[in-house]
Amino acid sequence: IESSGVRLDVAVALEGALIPALGLMRDDLRVAGVLPSFEPYSGLGFTSYPFGGETVFPTVLQRSGDQAPVDWVLVELRSAADPSVIVDSHAGLVTRDLHVVGNDGVSPLSFRAAPGNYYVSVRHRNHLGCMTAAPIALGTSNVNNVQFTDPALTTYGTNARKDMDGGTIKALWMGNVTKNGNLKYTGTGNDRDPILLRVGSALPTNVVPGYFVEDCTMDGNVKYTGSGNDRDPILVNVGSTTPNNVRVEQMP
Repeated sequence: IESSGVRLDVAVALEGALIPALGLMRDDLRVAGVLPSFEPYSGLGFTSYPFGGETVFPTVLQRSGDQAPVDWVLVELRSAADPSVIVDSHAGLVTRDLHVVGNDGVSPLSFRAAPGNYYVSVRHRNHLGCMTAAPIALGTSNVNNVQFTDPALTTYGTNARKDMDGGTIKALWMGNVTKNGNLKYTGTGNDRDPILLRVGSALPTNVVPGYFVEDCTMDGNVKYTGSGNDRDPILVNVGSTTPNNVRVEQMP
């Protein structure tokens, strides 16, 4: 049940699903019928408070067009005094036109937190999350807008988001398969090996359909080799000429 507290209209682009020139994302997971009606984050071990159990009406997953759901994201309100402290959080669906919506597929997210100043962060199950550079004053008299897609929005840390379409839109970095806040292509705890394990180490050309964190491109298939595979984008995002690089999520 949506509360009558702080309401947030959050915009976010997920690199894996983004069509930069259109400013829209693909809804391949919904089309394939694998997008769950229940938030995946509690099951994936994401820690937040208070949080978990959000569901959407089944009709929402049947919606096509620009308002079609793409995937679940996690929006958090963090303490102005200590941004590592999560005060409130809410899982919602991000639509093709980049807006995060509640369980009816239309309304902005409503939080239980009292009005006040908060850092706002957004996370995704296989992209690096990001957070506002400073606390934002959030009231209850209107809907508060936080556009993580906007290059003009300053975010915490350095290069927290990726420039897309010549820098006209910002997206979350894809490829954090291990959900540990780092993009790694080589070495211990890298994001490449789980993709190989998912398709089967003995048959790297295999393709596994479904809703998996190893599906970096969010096309509904896990692929280790060939065109549109899920491994290459990780290498690109750490630096093709520097495969040992680690890209660190810019969050406290």
